[in-house]
Amino acid sequence: MQDNFSLKVNDEYSYSLTPKDAEELDVLALDETNFHLLKDHKSYKIKMLDSNYHQKKYAVEVNGNLYQVDISDALDQLIKELGFEVGESKKVNAVHAPMPGLIFDIMVNVGDEVTEGQSLLILEAMKMENVISSPRDGVIKEIHVSKGQAIEKKYLMIEFE
Repeated sequence: MQDNFSLKVNDEYSYSLTPKDAEELDVLALDETNFHLLKDHKSYKIKMLDSNYHQKKYAVEVNGNLYQVDISDALDQLIKELGFEVGESKKVNAVHAPMPGLIFDIMVNVGDEVTEGQSLLILEAMKMENVISSPRDGVIKEIHVSKGQAIEKKYLMIEFE
């Protein structure tokens, strides 16, 4: 497997970046979303507009121009070469309890449209509140828990349509 990252910009341009290239970039973080880059004696002002870490997709503004950047690591590239698409065959239709606990709060209702990463409920376990997030975009089909209910590990909590 190669160690390079593959970058696709605006579904039009492709670039390869080695880990060494990435380490050598002269980037200064100004805050959480703004960066300054020096490359080949040129200055670039970069603003992170949107990021989806799990899908490795980023929307950035560089010197006022908008770009959609998709990043693939070595494993992503190998999977694509083998003819598989990451996440295409995996469709999560239910959320099960990762541990035993008490349902502290439920933030969704049946019929709600949710996005990946959106908070669904809070599971209190070992004196900690654990936010259970949606594993995918979808519509809530059924909620099998109620506030204050004690549940065991792997208990079916929420189903998607």
